[in-house]
Amino acid sequence: MYYNDNYNNFRQTHIHEIIGNTKMTEECEDRHNHRFAAVSGMAISLPGGNHLHELFTNTDFFSKHYHHIEGISGPGIPVGEGKHIHFVSVRASVDDEHSHMFVFSSLIEDPLV
Repeated sequence: MYYNDNYNNFRQTHIHEIIGNTKMTEECEDRHNHRFAAVSGMAISLPGGNHLHELFTNTDFFSKHYHHIEGISGPGIPVGEGKHIHFVSVRASVDDEHSHMFVFSSLIEDPLV
């Protein structure tokens, strides 16, 4: 097993699962959307105690293409019992001469804790 001496100096923070669908493409012959599922990056602290998450993933394939999704979530939104979610609204990469918007919220962090 590979061991990195810097690992113990690194403070791991929480992540969120993300899952959803892009919005439909504009009206066209092959109008479609894409699905995606991933895990966010670790929390990035903000002044005042809130935080954001970076997102990097690819969609599923449709008609020989997919899209890259890259963005930053909004700040945490409390949902009770010390838990929170994040809202995300970003445009996916341009592939096959089009792109898609996606709007979703993350899943709750540590849902079983």
